[in-house]
Amino acid sequence: MHRKRSIPHKFDEPFSAEKARLEEQLKKTSQEQQRGLIERKLHEIETAVRIVRWLGSAELQAPK
Repeated sequence: MHRKRSIPHKFDEPFSAEKARLEEQLKKTSQEQQRGLIERKLHEIETAVRIVRWLGSAELQAPK
C-alpha cells in the first residue's frame, strides 16, 4: 500500500495573508491608538517571517 505524499507548505504563508489584511486595515484607520496597534502587529509578523526563513535556510546563521 502506497501512502499519499503531502504537499509541502511554507510556514510564512499565513503571515503573508495576515500582513496584507492588516496593511489594508491600516489604510482605513484614522485613530492614532489603533494605528499604533496595527503597526506593532505588522512588525511582529515581519519578525516572525524573518525567523521562519532563517530557521529554514540552508546556511543557518546568527541574526544580524
